[in-house]
Amino acid sequence: MNDTPRIRTLFSCTLLAAAVTAAASACGGADGDPLTAKPYDATRQVAFNLPSGPEKADPDKPLEVTAKGGDGRITDVTAVDEAGHHLAGELSADGARWRSTAPLAAGTRYTVHVSTEDDDGAPGTRTLTFETSPAKAALSVKFGPEAGKYGVGQPITAELNQPVKDRKARAVVERALKVRSVPAVEGSWYWVDDKKLHYRPKEYWPTGATVAVTGNLAGIKVANKLYGGPVKPLTLTIGDRLEAVADAGSYTMTVRRNGKVINTIPVTTGKPGFSTRNGIKVVLGKEYFVRMRSTTVGISAGSSESYDLPVYYATRVTWSGEYVHAAPWSVGSQGFANVSHGCVGMSTGNAAWFFETVRPGDIVRTVNSLGDTMDTFGNGFGDWNMTWDKWLKGSALTGSTGTPVTPAVTARLRPSL
Repeated sequence: MNDTPRIRTLFSCTLLAAAVTAAASACGGADGDPLTAKPYDATRQVAFNLPSGPEKADPDKPLEVTAKGGDGRITDVTAVDEAGHHLAGELSADGARWRSTAPLAAGTRYTVHVSTEDDDGAPGTRTLTFETSPAKAALSVKFGPEAGKYGVGQPITAELNQPVKDRKARAVVERALKVRSVPAVEGSWYWVDDKKLHYRPKEYWPTGATVAVTGNLAGIKVANKLYGGPVKPLTLTIGDRLEAVADAGSYTMTVRRNGKVINTIPVTTGKPGFSTRNGIKVVLGKEYFVRMRSTTVGISAGSSESYDLPVYYATRVTWSGEYVHAAPWSVGSQGFANVSHGCVGMSTGNAAWFFETVRPGDIVRTVNSLGDTMDTFGNGFGDWNMTWDKWLKGSALTGSTGTPVTPAVTARLRPSL
């Protein structure tokens, strides 16, 4: 048998393997492409605008990294805080300087990684850690209500310890206040005033939802010399969808649980001159006993409309004193006429049932009354009386048309050759 062809084939393969090995060797290490070499220590090639010694950096000043010596340039910079947040920055086209474009957080430790290359293209690196000084003024946020179980209409509140007026500063705050529900729903914050926000979903919360509220403001710059402080999180659970509709025209209250009628109650609402407010209200709380005096709502003692009554099973729906409560003195009018001073009155037995059935956050709606519409804010939770389109306009993160505003982000780019 002739083995010559096989020998030639083996010899050719050996030459090819040798050629490939030689080519691979030529492409790596100090004698080949410098980009594959181990990065050199670029400590002497890079400078920072940071204070020396134990002094901490001023968070109001941007971080700057510069190439020095004229024998190389910066190719990339990453600055990350303890929470893993990246500090946005911009690298000059010639690689001579990188400068942060977002504010530094106060009272935070940063780790900075700088990549460089010399005139021959060899890569270098330097890593530095530094701390920023704590904020002199801290913005604190308190969420409400207290943790617990609520009805589907319960708004979330956020109260600030200092006023925030500027729209850009409000956007910083609002972006840091997160509301997440399971199942997920569409929702938004609304700035009631300079120190208070309300959050509600587009529709009522889903039955059985879990709502988690968090704030990522700690150390974040809000405005000049004002930084965010730590925020205590809040978790709520949502119960059944319970809605009570008081019809001032038919003198009845219909109560539904998850869409099914569970009770129809004869009631009396506000008489002319004291008509009950129309619209959607949210149960604020329950008081077994309340002493109701006319003087607390501006009716003079001794006048024809004055009263001083012991009231039981009182379910509050406004801060000014509107309740759903037991009114045994008006049982003869309940289901037939409106004779109260603005509250929804019913028999003691029905009031006790209602008191035991509802919880804070449940919906109480009045229709067909001669009264004004429930205020959106300031007298309880009238949030649901505002249309969703208008609600979105109260957010600092949406434009005047309710269009979301996305913050500009500048990418870190390798400088052009």
